[in-house]
Formats: sequence, C-alpha cells, structure tokens
Amino acid sequence: MQTRRDSVSAGHDRWRGGCTIRWVERCRAEVPIDKAIKDNAIFCQSFHDGDLTAPPARHLMVITCMDARINVEAALGLKPGEAHILRNAGGSVTEDVLRSAIISTNLMGTTQIMVINHTRCGMMNSTDNELRRQFTKQYGKAVVAPNSFHTIDDLSLHAREQVAKLRDHPWIPEDTVIRGFTYDVQTGRLHEVKGG
Repeated sequence: MQTRRDSVSAGHDRWRGGCTIRWVERCRAEVPIDKAIKDNAIFCQSFHDGDLTAPPARHLMVITCMDARINVEAALGLKPGEAHILRNAGGSVTEDVLRSAIISTNLMGTTQIMVINHTRCGMMNSTDNELRRQFTKQYGKAVVAPNSFHTIDDLSLHAREQVAKLRDHPWIPEDTVIRGFTYDVQTGRLHEVKGG
C-alpha cells in the first residue's frame, strides 16, 4: 500500500505549475506538437483501422492516470477498437468520467470497467489545498477552477473509492463488472485491490 509520503520520498521531481522544470525545458527544445504532426503523416501511410466501430470490441472500459509512463494498450494486451480508455490526472472518477461511463455502459455495450491507479503517482505529491494555493499565488484567482484536484493520500484506498463511485451511481447498470487495480510503474505489474 503506497501513501503520499512514500511517493514523495521515491525521488519524484516536485511539480511547478503542473510539470517539472526539467520537463518544460525539454519540451520547449523539441517542439513536441510539430513532431507529432510529422509522425502522424507517417502513421497515415500504413493506417488500416478506418472500419473499426465506436463500441469497444471487448466491451471494456479502462479508467487510469494520464501518466506518460503507462502504456495502457501494451500493459493490457489491447488493440485499437477493443476498449474505451479514459485518462486523467490520478485516474479519478470525476464528473466527466462518470458521464463517459454512463454513455459507454448504456449506449455502447460496455459491460466491464477496470479502474487502474498507479505507484509513484504525481497526485500523491501534494494536497488539494497546496495545489490551490500554489496556482492562486502563481496566476491569481480563476473565475473557473476545478472544484477538486482529486489528490491521493492512500493508493489502494483511492482505487476502492473510485470503484465505489461507479458502483453506487444509479445510471451505471447493476450487472456491470467493476474492478479496481494498482499498477506498479517499476515492474509493469497489475495488482487487484481487495474490496475493489
């Protein structure tokens, strides 16, 4: 079971404005959007997935973190068209994730949902109040701001809470299979969360 203190002590670079200083310097040098556009031109030359359907072939939805270390498709053996994959900071079941889960389970044939949180998550490095104070100090008050940043204190508990949000929602079909996991970014291994 990993806690916020464990994650901070694991050697993470401290965030500033949502990313590390080292990351910002690297991105500015590489102009990543321009590179992505060039890579897309190459991708199109061998593209053969135009006939895939929007409903997931495995009837599966995966909710996980946006962390760049997690290759969801490779880790779960997924191919294009086989699953709906929702990603955000921390792999939290936010209002928007709920919206997508309701649509997917009711209109697109999804019958199973995996919630995957992971070790060394950046959302374990701060509290909601710390992030709010940081951004307010840096940018001033915002007219529209997140009600919560969904920071994480206990990894396994957080995964169980996200599963409960889905199971308890009246618009998610009762027979939907919903299971929670943690993912170890150092080994690539999934661990199912007890009670989740």
